[in-house]
Amino acid sequence: MDDSFGARLRARMDERGPLCVGIDPSPALLQSWELDDSPAGLERFSRSVVDAVADVAAAVKPQSAFFERWGSRGIAVLERTIADLRDAGALVILDVKRGDIDSTMAAYAEAYLDRGSPLAADAVTLSPYLGFGSLEGAIASAVANDAGVFVLARTSNPEAAPLQRPVAGQVLAGAAAANAGHSPFGPVGVVMGATLPVLEESLDDLNGPVLAPGLGVQGASPADVARVFASVRHALLPSVSRAVLADPGRLRERTLAYREECVAHLTAAPVV
Repeated sequence: MDDSFGARLRARMDERGPLCVGIDPSPALLQSWELDDSPAGLERFSRSVVDAVADVAAAVKPQSAFFERWGSRGIAVLERTIADLRDAGALVILDVKRGDIDSTMAAYAEAYLDRGSPLAADAVTLSPYLGFGSLEGAIASAVANDAGVFVLARTSNPEAAPLQRPVAGQVLAGAAAANAGHSPFGPVGVVMGATLPVLEESLDDLNGPVLAPGLGVQGASPADVARVFASVRHALLPSVSRAVLADPGRLRERTLAYREECVAHLTAAPVV
């Protein structure tokens, strides 16, 4: 049985639909939920999201920074959140955006991808801006641990375009090379913002998943991502955070609504 990250992700997307839900316990969201901005509030928030979405979303993406700001107490909450998500059958994409020289990347890989680590996730986000080659150790670790990585290519924040546009092709080429020969997906996905108005780069040879954050509050809709990423709909994992987290009483309802809308648009025949 193929237990690779690509096979597990394909299975979850086929079973549950193509949606990733973020866990972003910012101070503002904790306040809106009438929770203390404290490790206790952080844990109640995270536990509520896990209970509401972990059995219906293909993947869940905790934002590490909101846990790290509480030091060891926040990391303890993150460890429990990762374990609870995996127990519920959701793939965990830990949003850490790490990127460094080879020795440091090896340490990050040990922390986030090694099966024996309490922070081990199914995949992590990585930054390639020390050169795609600097990620080789992390990619090798991901393969060895049946995990994956998502490398930043074209992100959803508007100030990113001048820096990322000239080098996105190199990132995509590196990812495609790392994914060659793998099926159904290789271990290297890319992050492409759901808010991109058009897809300037070709993803035809990627052979890996595309994580597309930006649904909802940032302005993108399932219809938008289906149009922009028409050539890779089968590999697309749109991600939503604040649009479902804004109302704690409707977390599951909103998640299911986004999931069904993504299924409807991403499985419909592309408009030509």
